Amino acid sequence: MTRELNALTIAQARDRLRAGDVTSVELTEACLTAAEGGRALNAFVHDTPEQALDQARAADARLQRGDAPAMCGIPVGIKDLFCTRGTASQAGSRILEGFRPEYESTVTRNLFDAGAVMLGKLNMDEFAMGSSNETSVYGDAVNPWKVDDRRLTPGGSSGGSAAAVAADLCLAATGTDTGGSIRQPAAFTGITGLKPTYGRCSRWGIVAFASSLDQAGPMTKSVRDAALMLQAMAGHDPMDSTSADLPVPDFEAMLTGDIRGKVIGIPREYRVDGMPDEIEALWQRGIEMLRDAGAEIRDISLPHTKYALPTYYVIAPAEASSNLARYDGVRYGHRATLDKGEGIVDMYEKTRAEGFGDEVKRRVMVGTYVLSAGFYDAYYNRARKVRTLIKRDFEQAFEAGVDAILTPATPSAAFGLGEVGDEDPVQMYLNDVFTVPVNLAGLPGISVPAGQDKSGLPLGLQLIGRPWEEGDLLNCAHSLETAAGFVAKPGKWW
Repeated sequence: MTRELNALTIAQARDRLRAGDVTSVELTEACLTAAEGGRALNAFVHDTPEQALDQARAADARLQRGDAPAMCGIPVGIKDLFCTRGTASQAGSRILEGFRPEYESTVTRNLFDAGAVMLGKLNMDEFAMGSSNETSVYGDAVNPWKVDDRRLTPGGSSGGSAAAVAADLCLAATGTDTGGSIRQPAAFTGITGLKPTYGRCSRWGIVAFASSLDQAGPMTKSVRDAALMLQAMAGHDPMDSTSADLPVPDFEAMLTGDIRGKVIGIPREYRVDGMPDEIEALWQRGIEMLRDAGAEIRDISLPHTKYALPTYYVIAPAEASSNLARYDGVRYGHRATLDKGEGIVDMYEKTRAEGFGDEVKRRVMVGTYVLSAGFYDAYYNRARKVRTLIKRDFEQAFEAGVDAILTPATPSAAFGLGEVGDEDPVQMYLNDVFTVPVNLAGLPGISVPAGQDKSGLPLGLQLIGRPWEEGDLLNCAHSLETAAGFVAKPGKWW
């Protein structure tokens, strides 16, 4: 039986589009049908079928002319954090209710210029603050992988993106990663998630959470697809002062699969107390797979990464408290109804109280506290200094000849919705223990599905690369992907 069109990878679809075996309209219609049938996953929250079909028809015309970049005609989902012109862009929050931007984010514009097709906007944790997609105004996104009758998290904050790709509702999706929000959900759903070097993709038009940490990246069904999608997403943008003025390499051409002589570092500090035996065993299998592929395995030390979580949860809320101060109900989004005699300060307070969810309020209050007089030096400045030490640990490892670093992607497989963090938010924050250091150091990192736990749920391994060397990182990941041979898919229940 011919594989369903919505289950194709980007690379497979590209080749079939160019050969004339299928049209972008047919691909798009297959994905729209799949998305409609996948409503139980709550992955898509704003549908754009008419725009999708218009873009698909334009892509087919480009293909007929022979003007066909790799992403031309490929149906994708867009995380709700990206501003998309004329389409609701709420960042998963009530406070941006009704906001329809008059402009396009640079990343989505780059994708559309390359011929990509937008199926709709995808669910996410509110303002990207969460690790389980349970803080969204749209309700929980649900993992297509299931054990018994438990509804599992797809991870966060890019949970809708991960669920949609894993369930074949789209061929790929955009995500953002501030502390692991691409890589953790990718690991939980058995897909590939790439966080590029900070500055590789423009942040312009992406609703800000923590500006020194946020970075857009692709969420795909394979490493090759991640290379193809990053090629279209990346590039220098004068609208973003942190955007790197560097050429974008041909990432797909760098996927040789040959990693002989590459040095892979194994950080001893990532062997955390209480790590499940299954995660430890998967990590060891990953080490053996890379060694068998010809890589040299070297033990390394990243001594300050043990401070990464507390450092992150000072810096990120501090930046969030500054970024979210703009949401006041005056110009756009939700505005509270005032009682007689109430003034503008009351309007600010009531609007924010009604518009922000509990987790966003918690982080804004923490951030405001650490930036306040008397605590700025004790918390925020100290965290910035520790961040520098964490970055230096990685620099020293790379200067000593390490080409990439292998770690687990997450400390567990996907957990049940409502099972973690209700009483103690710190338990939820611990999900980011392996991913946060990468953001603090501004490095590229990728999660590759590499195995399953005893319940059959997917588990991922993370590779961390040198800054601006996404091509080498993707090649190492391609080798790991080939050796792991992960082909499992969630059984369709939705």
